[in-house]
Amino acid sequence: MPYTPVEDPGVYREVWSEFLVHLSEETGKKVQFFPVQSNAAQIEAMRAGRLHIAGFNTGSNPLAVACGGFRSFTMMAAADGSFGYEMEIITHPDSGIEQVEDIRDGEMAFTSQTSNSGFKAPSAILKADYGMVPGEDFKPVFSGKHDNSILGVANQDYPAAAIANSVLARMLNRDVISEDQIKSIYKSQTFPTTAYGLAHNLKPALQQKIKDAFFSFDWEGTALEEEFSKSGEGQFIPITFKEHWEVIRKIDAANGVQYNCE
Repeated sequence: MPYTPVEDPGVYREVWSEFLVHLSEETGKKVQFFPVQSNAAQIEAMRAGRLHIAGFNTGSNPLAVACGGFRSFTMMAAADGSFGYEMEIITHPDSGIEQVEDIRDGEMAFTSQTSNSGFKAPSAILKADYGMVPGEDFKPVFSGKHDNSILGVANQDYPAAAIANSVLARMLNRDVISEDQIKSIYKSQTFPTTAYGLAHNLKPALQQKIKDAFFSFDWEGTALEEEFSKSGEGQFIPITFKEHWEVIRKIDAANGVQYNCE
């Protein structure tokens, strides 16, 4: 099982360790944490049958469903059932950037082209609301992951970046960066967060055991609670791709995205 590569996968091996023990006990199967370095590699692993349970990030979910045979059924939420994150465009205090329009003719960091908050949503918003297109009105660069973009801005390697503020919150809580290193100049509507699910071709009885394991996991006192409480999450709630990913499919349509499975 891998966790979506929004940050260094090595950070999350220990975070998920207690959950993986629980998942193994509930399913009777050996479960291994599978570090992945890109969304494309994660989708290809599931497509090839090497990956059976996974958390896919918001933007890569439609491609994982269409091309990887992914079936999402849950995501993390707060105790009151609220969920999601916002895309923020951040800069550093010495960049000279005070508003989104100031990025024009400059450089802006994205994570990867399959990321919702790291590329798809900001591209659609910048085009629709500001008349700015990556590659035409400013230079896009790709960092690979949200933590790379955030660190890049904090260390003044990038003048600006589009990031998921849930990742930013966890990095601030871990003191990886400090609040005085960055400032936010844009915050989007709330989007669904990482969806967890399984390969479509697992036996139905095993699929049910996997789902039951997610919903029966006791978060209290675990490394999972310690890490994800930093972004206000503390339980798994049921979801459907049809309902919860409707806004993401609309963003893809606005960007002209096609799910090419070749």
